[in-house]
This record gives sequence, C-alpha cells and structure tokens, in this order.
Amino acid sequence: MTRRAEVFPSRRDELAARRADLRQRAKRRRRRLTAAALAVLLLVGGVIGGGYLLYEEFFGVADYDGDGGAAVVVQVADGATGSQIGGALQRADVVKSVEAFTRAAASEPRILAVQPGFYAMRVQMSGSAAVARLLDPAARVGQLEIRGGVQLDDTSNPDGSTVPGVLTLISNATCAEIGGRRQCVSSDELRRAMSQADLADLGVPTWAREDVAKAEPRRRLEGLLVPGVYDVEPGVPALDVLRGLLAASVTRLEADGLVSGARDMGYPPYKVLIVSSLVEKEGITADMPKVARVLYNRLGTGQRLQLDSTVNYPLDLQTLRTNSEDRARPGPYNSYAVAGLPPTPIAAPGKAAVEAALAPAEGPWQYFVRCRPDGASCFAASLEEHNRNVAQAVADGAF
Repeated sequence: MTRRAEVFPSRRDELAARRADLRQRAKRRRRRLTAAALAVLLLVGGVIGGGYLLYEEFFGVADYDGDGGAAVVVQVADGATGSQIGGALQRADVVKSVEAFTRAAASEPRILAVQPGFYAMRVQMSGSAAVARLLDPAARVGQLEIRGGVQLDDTSNPDGSTVPGVLTLISNATCAEIGGRRQCVSSDELRRAMSQADLADLGVPTWAREDVAKAEPRRRLEGLLVPGVYDVEPGVPALDVLRGLLAASVTRLEADGLVSGARDMGYPPYKVLIVSSLVEKEGITADMPKVARVLYNRLGTGQRLQLDSTVNYPLDLQTLRTNSEDRARPGPYNSYAVAGLPPTPIAAPGKAAVEAALAPAEGPWQYFVRCRPDGASCFAASLEEHNRNVAQAVADGAF
C-alpha cells in the first residue's frame, strides 16, 4: 500500500505539468496570431489613411522632388541602355536612384531616341524631370561639326564676313554652365596647347609626327582634324579636348585607308593628307579624282603647283583668286614661287578628297580651271589647251 501511494501522486504531477505546457503553447500561438493580425491592420489602415510614406519606405523607389539645383554635365555613352543612363545620372547625383529614372522613362517612348553625347543636367532632379531634361534639345552640349575645307584659324570672305575656323568651333563646343557659371575653353587656350604640348602627349600619330614637328607651331594640327561630328566634353582642359578630338579623327582617317593606301602608293601618309587638303580646296566632289591626278602629274615632273588656295592659306582668306602682290609674297605656302607640296595641309580634307588622293583618275592632265558656274573644272594636258579653257571660263562668267 505504501508503494502504491508513492506511484499515483507522481503520475498526477506529470499530467498536470503537460496540461500547463499545452496552455502556455496555446497562449504563444494566440499572441503570434494577434501580432500578425495587428500588422495587417496597420498596413491596411496606413494605405487607407495615408500610409503612402510607410509603403515608400519599405516597397517604393527613392526619388528627388522638383527640377534640381546646380548644373552638372553628364555623358550618355554610345549604346547605353536606360538603366545605364540612369546609373550615370545617379553617380552624378542627378537622380536619387536608377529606378527613379527608369520608372519615369518607361512612360516616355521618346527616351529611346536620346543620342550619345553630353547633356547639361541639374543635381537632385526628380526622375521625371531628368527624363524631360534629356529630351530637351537645349540640354545637349559639346556638339562639334567640322566641315570640309575649314582651316584651323578663322578666315575672311571677300565681303568681309568671317568663317569660324576649327579652333573657334571647338571653343564654342566646350561651352556649358558648370558650377553656377558658363565656362568655355578659349581659342587661345587651344592654340597654346596645340603649339606647346609634346606631340606624343597631344596624340599626333607616329606616321605624321616627323612632319608635324617641322611645322609652325600654330599649324601643327592643320588637316589632322577631319570633317565630321564630334562630342566634346565641357569643363576639361584644352589639352584633353584636343587629345580626345585628335584620337577620334585619326581613327577615322586610318579607317578610311589613309595610312595603308598611302603606303600602297609609295607615298608617306602625311604627304597624301596634304594632297587631300589641296584637292578639298580646289575641286568639287565630282572633279576631285581628276584634280588629284593633276597634282601628282605636276609633282612628278617637278612643276610648281601654282594653286591660289595655298597662297591664300597663310593670309586666312576664303577666295578663289589671288592678285599679283599676294603671289609675289615669299613663303613655304606660295606654290607659285616654291615647287613641291606645302609643309602642312591647308584645310580639313573630307572623305571624298582623301579617297581621290588615294585613287586619282588616270589621265595626262597638267592644268585645270573652274570653268562652269556650278564650280566644275575643265582639264587640259597642254598650256595651249588650258589657256583656251581659261578664256572660255571668263567668257562664261565662271572665273
């Protein structure tokens, strides 16, 4: 009996302990369910009662408000996706997040037409403001277009008007509002960098370096900056501007076959570049291969080129003709007085002029003259024939 009395109380204690444990577990489950229900109620209540800020904190997109503050220049890379453009804007603190930009861009299909280049933006813009700014043509900065026949320096027309030279065009392209004020690299700064920099640092290609080293410092880059559209980064030093442009231009020249084609001809590439510049200044596109042939024929026989364009080059004049006084001026660019090529190109040669210099037409011509109102030339193999062409050109009012 004593032993049984000791067993039954222990069993009752065990059962009581199990019941207590079950009650505790039930209480914990009820607390968890209550907390979850409260969280749901808070979320629903927040959305219904103006809980947008709570949503933004946990699930939304970080974005700035308004049109932004200080000006900043941002580059859109060639082939950049929307996310990559957003990344560039975020790194410049134009937008608060990539998502703020891409979300705004998703509703604006014109964003697909944004061109690579530099854009004047503002720091801390909303995503939608940044998209609108990129689509504004006024935001595009750093655009440079060089046309065929343009010289480094400004030139004067017969009527007294000025034709901006390559250095002026570059200077204009560098202008942008940066740090609260408009900044430009001046033509003088560009000229100093061109004249004083080490040629390798400047980016002059090895195939041109020996000849460029002999040129007047102010004419070093003549002809090496070929026609085309370029992007210039505002806010960088003059040397960096020139280095970037020269790298792009030389790449174009080499891609067009200047170096390989010149070597196939047995000519130094820089000499062919000089011939290309003369062709650019002297002939319309249709006549360029014939003009190139005349130049090579005269060079081959040791005749002076006698081109008005070379006489006018150091005078910074844009005119087809020269007078006796100008032709009597001594100097390396006076092809009436000096045989052979001038020491440098005399203008920016376009692709058609380079192609003509690399593949001149076949023919015996030694002379040409502009003989038609549209600028076309008449070609001659003898001086007698040339004089007849000149007389006819004068009679027709084309010369």
